[in-house]
Amino acid sequence: MLKAAIVGASGYTGAELALMVNKHPELTLSGLYVSANSVDAGKPICELHGKLQGIIDMPVQPLTSVEEVAQQCDVVFLATAHEVSHDLAPTFLENNCVVLDLSGAYRVLSEGFYPQYYGFEHTHSKWLDKAVYGLAEWNEAAIVGADLIAVPGCYPTASQLAIKPLIESNLLDDTQWPVINATSGVTGAGRKATMTNSFCEVSLQAYGVFTHRHQPEISSHLGREVIFTPHLGNFKRGILATITMKLADGVNQQQIAAAFEQAYQGKPIVRLQQDLPKLQNVENTPFCDIGWKVQGQHVIVVSAIDNLLKGASSQAMQCLNIRYGFPMLTSLL
Repeated sequence: MLKAAIVGASGYTGAELALMVNKHPELTLSGLYVSANSVDAGKPICELHGKLQGIIDMPVQPLTSVEEVAQQCDVVFLATAHEVSHDLAPTFLENNCVVLDLSGAYRVLSEGFYPQYYGFEHTHSKWLDKAVYGLAEWNEAAIVGADLIAVPGCYPTASQLAIKPLIESNLLDDTQWPVINATSGVTGAGRKATMTNSFCEVSLQAYGVFTHRHQPEISSHLGREVIFTPHLGNFKRGILATITMKLADGVNQQQIAAAFEQAYQGKPIVRLQQDLPKLQNVENTPFCDIGWKVQGQHVIVVSAIDNLLKGASSQAMQCLNIRYGFPMLTSLL
C-alpha cells in the first residue's frame, strides 16, 4: 500500500482528494495537513466537510515539519496556494516522495511567466524543468515514472481537451486564434469567504480579460495563441467552455468527428456527445463531455467538466493511477 498525504486538505479539492484516497484499494491516507496558522487546524475533516461524516474522521493537522511528513508518505498531493507549492514541492521530492501539485507553481516553463502572472520569482528551475504536465489523456507516456506532476488548471483542462484533437490533426486555420469563452462555478474561487464568492454578490460576469494566468498556460501547452475570457457563474461547481475555431480550407464534419474519435478512443474519462454538453451531466463526476457543431468554415466545440474533479482532484488521481500503473478509473467512479 502506498501512503498518501494531502496538504491543503481543508479546501474543496482537498476534501475530494481525501475521499478518493480513502476509496483507493492501493492507497492509505497517512495524513491531512493545513498551514500552521489555519483556523481549520486540529478539526476533524468531517466537521469541515459534512459529506465525509461516517467516512473519514481524521483531523487536519498543522504542517509544522515538512521533512517529518515527507518521511511518512510515498505520495503527496499539494492542494495549496501557488507560492506554498513552489516552496514545499522540493522538500518532498528530495525525500523521495512523488508530488502531485494542483497549484500552478510548476505548470509553465517560460521566462518571466511567474513574476508576471503569479507575482513571485520561481527559484526552483531544476524541478520546473523536470515537472510533467498532467493533462492525463495527452501526456500519459511522460506521466509514467514522473516524480513531479503539475496537474493542469480547470479552465486549461476543459479548453485543451476540446482543442488539441483539431490541432494534432491539422484541421485548423492557423491565422485565426481559437476564441475560448468559459464559465466556472463559484467553488473555483476556493472555500475562503470573500465578496467575490458571497452568494448574494455573485452575478454572471467576465473577469481577467486579457490578463488571466490560464491564457498563457493554455497557449504554452497548445503551442499556439488563444483568446481566453473566463466568466464567474452563480452556481456551485462545473465549467462550461465554448470555443470558436476557424477550419482549414476543405475540412468537413466527418474529419472533425474522426479527429475526436481517434484522440479519445480508449480514453474513458472523455465522453463524446451527439448534442452539446450540459453541466448537470458532469457535476460530481470525473468526466469531460465534448460536443461540436460545424457551419461553413467554423467549428464551435463545447466541453463540460466538474472544476473540482476533472479540473483538479480526480485528474490528480487519474495521474497517480497512470504513474503507478493502476487501472485508470480506480477510485474515480
